[in-house]
Amino acid sequence: MTAPSNSRWLVSTDWLAARLGAPATVVVDGSFYLPALKRDAAAEYLAGHIPGAVRFDIDAIADHANPLPHMLPSAEQFARDVGTLGIAETDTIVVYDGIGLGGAPRVWWTFRLFGAEQVFILDGGLPKWKAEGRPLEAGTVERAPRVFKARKHGAEVASLATVRAALADKSAQVVDARPADRFRGEAPEPRPGVRSGHMPGAFNVPSSALVENGTLASPDRLKQVFAAGGVDLDKPVITSCGSGVTAATLWFALDAIGKEPQALYDGSWSEWGARDDLPIEPKPKA
Repeated sequence: MTAPSNSRWLVSTDWLAARLGAPATVVVDGSFYLPALKRDAAAEYLAGHIPGAVRFDIDAIADHANPLPHMLPSAEQFARDVGTLGIAETDTIVVYDGIGLGGAPRVWWTFRLFGAEQVFILDGGLPKWKAEGRPLEAGTVERAPRVFKARKHGAEVASLATVRAALADKSAQVVDARPADRFRGEAPEPRPGVRSGHMPGAFNVPSSALVENGTLASPDRLKQVFAAGGVDLDKPVITSCGSGVTAATLWFALDAIGKEPQALYDGSWSEWGARDDLPIEPKPKA
């Protein structure tokens, strides 16, 4: 496979264009936007997507019994939902999003977590595809249902208890992908009821620093960014963010430099920051 050098999991627009319509290749629109961006992922998909692409909605394919945003579903639900989309775990899955490297890493990580092995991200995403004048189609895409044999996830998903233990005994570094001003408590959180600040002892590596022009930065640049955030790449990492989305961008970047994380904290700051019994820095003013 001819792929960009940044990551073994990136494929080029040329590569995808040559394989559109191939029976075992499934294109997935994994776009996700925070409310502040004022973009509607569902509407944008209907208006124009890569031909044949199905939409993976992280808010729909999620644990609806959990009040936290887009928490991972059970293996049974994941298998049912993506099987309905016409995807099997043996397919070659290519994920893209409308930013370039926004929601796609979370969808990439989720598919791999549940047992798909040939899962890739389109380098440059939909913006690059559009800039090159490649075809789009509107409306929904219906694929014939498939059977997806999902495995149950294990230690790759960190619970609150796991994160608290890691922070206490320093067995792993908790790395937060949120913007620096939110991490420092200088900007409000986008979700009501969630405090500003960060977990005591956590490191901050904003996901935006890992992306250049909508694609993953070079390996040397990635190492520089993690070093600037105080992260020791030779020690275990648990990735975190606001709600588990850009935590997967951290995962994708660490994998690209041969340092795959120990786990991703799915609840992330949406869980920690909403709990009054958990400590935060900087400490709230009395």
